Amino acid sequence: MRKLLLLSLTAALSAPALAWVPKLEDTTAKNVIDGAYGRRDPVTTYQTLDLSVKDGKFAAGDGVVRAFDGGDACVADWLAAPTDYGKGSRLGSVTLSGQADQLYFQAVDARDSFKNLSVKDALGADYAGKRLADGELRVDIAVRGLPSEKARDAYLVRLKAPDGKMVAPARRSYVSDFKQDGGTWSGTLVYYFKPLEAGLGASDKVEMLVRTEADTSCAYSVSLNLGSFN
Repeated sequence: MRKLLLLSLTAALSAPALAWVPKLEDTTAKNVIDGAYGRRDPVTTYQTLDLSVKDGKFAAGDGVVRAFDGGDACVADWLAAPTDYGKGSRLGSVTLSGQADQLYFQAVDARDSFKNLSVKDALGADYAGKRLADGELRVDIAVRGLPSEKARDAYLVRLKAPDGKMVAPARRSYVSDFKQDGGTWSGTLVYYFKPLEAGLGASDKVEMLVRTEADTSCAYSVSLNLGSFN
């Protein structure tokens, strides 16, 4: 019994604390690589919020999405008719990730190529240059119900800083998964933020503000947790 307790405590103490990692260091890099190679349990390197609607509620839980502008009816209409895109497209999910997640895929690629990826190599210029810049957070937003592919440019996404200031993304892009189905478009929008420059901490809970392409007053606040992944 004592041995089992000791093992449990050792495992708990050796597990990495969850907090978004703005810049990879030796310990996190080793944990991510070892997880990719099966030497330990995989490290959580991203957070995904499922914003699909089931039984009139968001799958991610109550309170995850609130009305930032336009009143509570904006969220109520979304929950009541999630596939009615007459008032605008809908968010399907939101995924947060950083350098650790990109390192995981680099490690998997090296493993599948029958190579060993060392921590030293992973943190070297060659591998680091193919990951996010230091301090950047990636936000992927899966959307559905866009009236056109062009309409994806009309999305406005901001992070809300502790002082209430809205922080714009440093840049944005798209995943090459956009497709048309039944007269509307769906795909993934990608935004890159620099939270630390806005005074946000690496383990803070953050509000992400979203206006879709719709010409309405509705804007949404989505609760994110930087302390849920590395």
